[in-house]
Amino acid sequence: MATLMNIGEAAAAAGVSAKMIRHYEQIGLLPEAERSESGYRLYGDREVSVLRFVRQSRHLGFSVAQIAELIGLWSDSRRTSREVKAVAQRHLADLEEKRREIDQMMDGLSVLVTACHGDDQPHCAILEKLSLGSAARHQPRHKPQLKKSPAKSDESSTGTSSHIDLMAWMRGVRVHHGTH
Repeated sequence: MATLMNIGEAAAAAGVSAKMIRHYEQIGLLPEAERSESGYRLYGDREVSVLRFVRQSRHLGFSVAQIAELIGLWSDSRRTSREVKAVAQRHLADLEEKRREIDQMMDGLSVLVTACHGDDQPHCAILEKLSLGSAARHQPRHKPQLKKSPAKSDESSTGTSSHIDLMAWMRGVRVHHGTH
């Protein structure tokens, strides 16, 4: 008979938090756990293996949707390595594109930082460049008071990515569930 663990033991064995285990169950990445008579979640070696797989996949930057696809391939004894490689190659191409975008942003930001004197005077080349094309009379009258938004899951239950896209965030664009 397999050894059953509570959520804390499973989390420690897999190297993830109990909160992440509950999240992965909620979004369908991990099947709902069996429950003890007293209602506690119980996990076996198979669930811990899946959790390790998810943790290692997340460390490589795979999205939850991609991880679900990889788990599906892992569980399919008739899969081909070609199918698995295609998922990884698509992810690698996405990462390469993000790196190119980050390099472009860093180059542009480096020019701005170099142009700013960084002294005690109010003139700033950075603000001047960012406000290019805006009339001085349209300068904001107040500092923004950002409102806290409710915590959002890393991925929606539909499997589409909803995490804050680094490129969009750096451009100041808010990313919503299911869109990039």
